[in-house]
Amino acid sequence: MSVEDRDQIRRPGRADRRAEDGVAGNARLTAANAAVLLVLLAVEGVTILRIRPLLSPHVFIGMVLIPPVLLKVASTSWRFVRYYRGTPAYQRKGPPPILLRLLGPVIVILTLVLLASGVGLMLVGQSWLPLLLKVHKASFVLWFGATTVHVLGHLGEVFRLAPRDLLRRTRRDVRGPACDPG
Repeated sequence: MSVEDRDQIRRPGRADRRAEDGVAGNARLTAANAAVLLVLLAVEGVTILRIRPLLSPHVFIGMVLIPPVLLKVASTSWRFVRYYRGTPAYQRKGPPPILLRLLGPVIVILTLVLLASGVGLMLVGQSWLPLLLKVHKASFVLWFGATTVHVLGHLGEVFRLAPRDLLRRTRRDVRGPACDPG
């Protein structure tokens, strides 16, 4: 890392304001999307309690979960890449706590296995159903444990950032929101 890069990390200039806005925007997007995921996952969890009579809603909500999950993976991957490539604004924000950094790739893999096995259960023939159902259940158990730690580690940040663009009293404090009233 050059001396110039280190100086930018220590003291951002006016030109870096836009980069700082990008970091803040990414954090708000990730938190707002996490809030949506928490609601959808809570509803999905209710369907698990009585899976046989609630199988149709379980499948529907599982399908609805795919786009927000992909957005969450994209927004967190963006932060990961920008931080580890040495982008000064992301360096100033710093990394998540070490446990959450280590859990991140595990959660992404387990989430993809869980969703893919769920979609697979809808598409495959009878001969593959027992195996896919085992994969789906096992990945859920592992995913639930890892995701619980992840959610608890980020819950405060989600509740602090997610409503910033939505609530009128805090919207004007956010630079560059799409719904800025002017």
